[in-house]
Amino acid sequence: MIPGPSHTYFEHDADMGIVGRGATLEEAFEAAARATFAIMTDIAAVRHEDTVAIEFEEADEELALVRWLNLLLGSARERGVVFARFWIERDGVHWRGGASGEPWRPGLERGVEVKGATLTALVVKRDEKGWEARCVVDV
Repeated sequence: MIPGPSHTYFEHDADMGIVGRGATLEEAFEAAARATFAIMTDIAAVRHEDTVAIEFEEADEELALVRWLNLLLGSARERGVVFARFWIERDGVHWRGGASGEPWRPGLERGVEVKGATLTALVVKRDEKGWEARCVVDV
């Protein structure tokens, strides 16, 4: 496990850059999802009442990050929930994961709405510290 915070942000005009880090590619994707949803609310306050499964096929790791985030955002919007816990695994080009959270309720502070993940500043890479998954999200 990589010590310290697993997700951070970077400046990008009117939008926001998210960065997920982890010892594995999957951990970096999970951290990127946490970073995305943490823009919208304090994810530590979110109860895990509703679960959704996410599956897709994508050979390109960078495009997989964008697809993962957008599928999560779309599912959250469709269900009227906010997610706070994420899991994903990869088998070749097949990605299988999910998220848990709860419907929006009084007491969950609403931050900035994230409309979607973009291809801007999109990078998925591995270095000596582990994996990093970053992109700009449209807020």
